[in-house]
Amino acid sequence: MLRTISCLLLAAVVYAQGKFPEGTRVQRDIAYNQYPETRVDIYQPPGAMGNRPGVLVIHGGGWIQGERAGMVDSYVRRYVEKGFVVANIEYRLAKAAPAPAAVEDAIHAANWFVENAKVYGVDPKRIVVTGGSAGGHLALMVGMVNKSARLGKPVKVRAVVNFYGITDVDDQLHAPNLRDYAVQWLPEQPGRLELARRVSPLTYVRRDVPPILTIHGDADETVPYAHGVRLTKALKDAGAAAEMISVPGGKHGFPAEKLDAIYPQIFAFLAKHGVQ
Repeated sequence: MLRTISCLLLAAVVYAQGKFPEGTRVQRDIAYNQYPETRVDIYQPPGAMGNRPGVLVIHGGGWIQGERAGMVDSYVRRYVEKGFVVANIEYRLAKAAPAPAAVEDAIHAANWFVENAKVYGVDPKRIVVTGGSAGGHLALMVGMVNKSARLGKPVKVRAVVNFYGITDVDDQLHAPNLRDYAVQWLPEQPGRLELARRVSPLTYVRRDVPPILTIHGDADETVPYAHGVRLTKALKDAGAAAEMISVPGGKHGFPAEKLDAIYPQIFAFLAKHGVQ
């Protein structure tokens, strides 16, 4: 159901100099679904509202930890500075609900953002989804799932910007790339392999997915670089619009100066695909 501005808590936020453009408006802790964890903060750039591009930002943390506050400087601020309205979300982590809950929440949040786009001055045809690590995985799932996934109502977004996201969940449930966070999120259970397939972006590769940009360091010790390479190749082979920015020596996460070099490439990719 659409929410009106009058029913939201409008937060007056004072930012440190240089963090956000003066006049940035923030509405905090809005519920986008029924669960306590399913909350979103909306950031609106200064100036007249209406017909802005939008971006859904999804935090990482291996589906077991992390919070939206950690996305403000590296993601949220950079999009606000470019005139985007940002929806920065939380979702259920493994301790609250294991797989596929995080995927279902991310898809629900994306649908909520599209349905409420006009409320926040967003052009619903120019919504991007982005995130890092597990957040990158969830961003890919939002952009790529279809009805066969049985993970919620598929949502049409304009593009996906994936920072070193997991593209093959099963790969992280077994050696040599076994990761404890993946096991916590998707523990042993009947039908585990099938569920891992359902929540893996590689399962949904096809021609008609939105344009996808992947950024991945070739020295990533958490999510192997091969995850980004394999997804990008599969998408290109399928005829989809896909590009990859490889970061030489890049590990799992990038310092601010590296992001300063990467973001102009991201915005060029988005402009090429009609977002800005």
